[in-house]
Amino acid sequence: MDYSNMIAKAKEAMNFAYTKYSNFNVGAALLTKSGKIYTGCNVENSSYGATICAERVAFTKAVSEGEREFEAIAIVSSSKDFTYPCGICRQFMSEWGTNLKLVVENGQEIKVYTLKELLPEAFTEF
Repeated sequence: MDYSNMIAKAKEAMNFAYTKYSNFNVGAALLTKSGKIYTGCNVENSSYGATICAERVAFTKAVSEGEREFEAIAIVSSSKDFTYPCGICRQFMSEWGTNLKLVVENGQEIKVYTLKELLPEAFTEF
């Protein structure tokens, strides 16, 4: 699959990041099974714990619009290196299944993983 459009949309979203404290901008583009793409950027807060990651922004936008099935998420950052989702985001995304494709890039190379590869033992309900 060609993920270049998703990566481009993630880079656009990254430009809107609010990173007053870390200056580490992250953008995400989430592809739904219906073919729509929802974007997100990280939004920091002085209390740090209230900060929300780009991945969760994209997911909450999609879910709030009625989406429940997802194909892939592209994640980029201002570091120009591969940027992987944090543990909270990995667990959050697992709510919709661990077959989700995670697309990361460093400007020269694209890597694709399944969420299950990055979170092999996700916590699930009893």
